[in-house]
Amino acid sequence: MTSAAAPEPTPAPPPTPVTAPAPPPAAVRPLRARGREEAHRAATPLELFFDLCFVVAVAQAGAELVHSVAEGHAGEGVLNYAMVFFALFWAWVNFSWFASAYDNDDVLYRVVTLVQIAGVLVFAAGVSKGFEEHDFLLIWLGYLIMRVALTVQWLRVAWSATGAERTTALRYACGVLVCQIGWSGLLFLPEGGRLWLFLAMAVLEMCVPVFAEKSYTTAWHPHHISERYGLFTIIVLGETIAAATVAVKSGIEENDALGELLPIAAGGLLMVFAAWWIYFVVPIHGRLSGNRQAFLWGYGHYVILGSAAAIGAGLEVAVEEAVGKAHISTLAASAAVTVPMALYLLTVWLLHSRYYKVGLAQQLVLPVSALATLASTFAGSWAVLVAGIVATATVATGVTLTSRMARQERAA
Repeated sequence: MTSAAAPEPTPAPPPTPVTAPAPPPAAVRPLRARGREEAHRAATPLELFFDLCFVVAVAQAGAELVHSVAEGHAGEGVLNYAMVFFALFWAWVNFSWFASAYDNDDVLYRVVTLVQIAGVLVFAAGVSKGFEEHDFLLIWLGYLIMRVALTVQWLRVAWSATGAERTTALRYACGVLVCQIGWSGLLFLPEGGRLWLFLAMAVLEMCVPVFAEKSYTTAWHPHHISERYGLFTIIVLGETIAAATVAVKSGIEENDALGELLPIAAGGLLMVFAAWWIYFVVPIHGRLSGNRQAFLWGYGHYVILGSAAAIGAGLEVAVEEAVGKAHISTLAASAAVTVPMALYLLTVWLLHSRYYKVGLAQQLVLPVSALATLASTFAGSWAVLVAGIVATATVATGVTLTSRMARQERAA
C-alpha cells in the first residue's frame, strides 16, 4: 500500500528589508530654505520637546492666574496673565515659523534651539515674581536668551542666502533685537507705564514679520505649520486637564468634598473634550495659502491658546471656591470657567471653522454655543456642569448637521 505523499513545506516569508539608520546630523551645514511643497513634512522630536518645555511656563502663568482670581484680584491677574502669555506665545511663534522654513537639523541648529529652551525655563522661573512683585528681571532675561538665539539663527540664514531672501533674514534679525531693547523698558518704567509699553511692543513685534517679508516670503510649510499649532493646542489642553485633576484630587483629599467637586470635574472634562473636538474637526492647512491668511490665523491663536490654558485655571478657581478656599462669589468662580470657554469657541469659529460651514444653521452653532456658555454662568454651583453639557450639545449638533448635509449630497 502506497503511503500518501508528505505535504511540501510552506516557504518561509522573504526577510523584511532592514532600513539603514539615518546618518547622524552634520555639525554645521548651510541654513537654506526648505521646500514649501515638501511631502510628508511632520513635526520633529526637537519641536515636540520645545513645546513641552514651553508648557512649563504656561503652567506657571496659569497657577498665578488662579491665585490672583481666587484672592479677588481678577482684573490685575488677567492683565498680568495676558502680558506674560503674549511673551510666551510670541517666542513660540517665532521659533515655529522659523523652523518650518529653515530647520536643517544640523548640530548647531539643535544646540541653538536647546539654548532657546533654556531661556524658556528661565522665563518660567520669573513668572511668580512678575505676578506678585512686578519684578520682570528673570522674565526679561529668559526672553533675552530666546531672542538672541533666534537672532543667531536668522544671521545664519543671511550668511547662506542672497538677494531678497538675505534682506528678509537681516530684517528679522534686526527687528528681533530692536524689540528686545524695547522690552527692556519693563525694568525701568514705573508701574503705570508698563501697560502702555506692553501694548506698543506687542504691536511692534507683530509688525516685524509683515515688514521683513514685504519682498520675500519665507518657505514655511502649510501642513507643518497647522500641525505645529495643533500639537501645541493639544499640549495646552492636556495641561488644562492635569491642573484641574490635581485641584479636584486635592479638594477631595483635604476637604472630603466629592459631592461639591464631582459636577465641576464632569463639566470640566466635557468642556476640554469638546474643545479638542471643535478645533480638529476641520483641516485648516488648505486655507494657509499666503502670508495674509496665515499671519492672521497664526496671530489669532494667541486668544485660542490663552483661553484654552485659562479654562484650566478657571476650573482650579471653581474647585477652590467650592471647598471654601477662594475669597470670591460662586458667580465669579463660574465666570472664571465660562468666559474663557466662550472666548475659545468664538475665536475657533472666527479663525477657521466658519470657512467650512455651509448654511446659516452650521454657521450659528459655535456663536450660539458661546452665548449659551456665558448664560450658564448664572447656574450657581452647577454652572460648570451646565457649561460642559452645552459644549457636548455643541459637538452633537455640529456632527448631526454635517451628517445630514452629507446624506443630502449623496441623495442628490
